[in-house]
Amino acid sequence: MEATATRAEAAARVLNGAGIIAAIKASGIEYILSVPDIVTSAGLLAPIAKDKDLRLIRVCKEDECIGIATGLAYSGKRALTLIQHTGFLDSINAIRGVAVEYKQPICMMIGLLQHDPEKAPRQSPRYGVRIVEPILDDMGIAHHLLSVDTDIAQIKPAIDKAYAESHPVALLIGRSPKQS
Repeated sequence: MEATATRAEAAARVLNGAGIIAAIKASGIEYILSVPDIVTSAGLLAPIAKDKDLRLIRVCKEDECIGIATGLAYSGKRALTLIQHTGFLDSINAIRGVAVEYKQPICMMIGLLQHDPEKAPRQSPRYGVRIVEPILDDMGIAHHLLSVDTDIAQIKPAIDKAYAESHPVALLIGRSPKQS
């Protein structure tokens, strides 16, 4: 009985890349804008690169994603930026100016590099991880933490709301997604 409970607990602490990709597609996302990211690389970025339904646009710097996503939104296309929290922090001015002040539906999936998924990001010993949510709060950007499979259900409503109300949203990846 104890071994079964342990297996069930372990299964509950999994985030599957295939589920995230299915939710992204269900959200009408067609374009993924990304810099290679160690947090999501095996479970998300590699499968996305092979997926015929998604178009991967690789950029040199994360802030380039913001302008490209805005251009796509003006063209009636949905995009998702797939970046690490370090790239998010590096892109704050572009996010502030374009996504927040010009009210653009910039959808960001942000990998929390070296985050302990058993802790809340605000409790992280890593300064960069610890400040992500407070910055998003101060900028008025809605955010959702994705750490286990049940959290995947937040993706489609968050993206749909961002596009319906023309405002940015951040989906924080709290653990490395598993390859399916």
